Amino acid sequence: MADQSHFAALADALRNRRAIIADRDLYARDPAEHLEKLKSASEKIALLQSELPTPIHPELAHFLARCSYDKALAFLEREYVGR
Repeated sequence: MADQSHFAALADALRNRRAIIADRDLYARDPAEHLEKLKSASEKIALLQSELPTPIHPELAHFLARCSYDKALAFLEREYVGR
C-alpha cells in the first residue's frame, strides 16, 4: 500500500483550494490577492500530484487530469484518507 501521507497532503491541498474559492470576502475586498492565493493553491496541487506514488488509481488520475478537484477530493476521502 502506498504511503498515505502523499494522499493526505493532496487532500489537504484540495480542501484549501476549495476554501479559497469560497472566500467571497477576500474576493470582494481584493480580487488580485484572491487570484494569487488560488494560483498558489493550484500550483501546490500540481506539485503534490506529481509526487504521488505511481501507478495511481485510474479514476483518481482521470479526475486530476481533468481538474475535477471536488471529485478527486471525494475519491481521496473515500479511498485513502477519510475526513
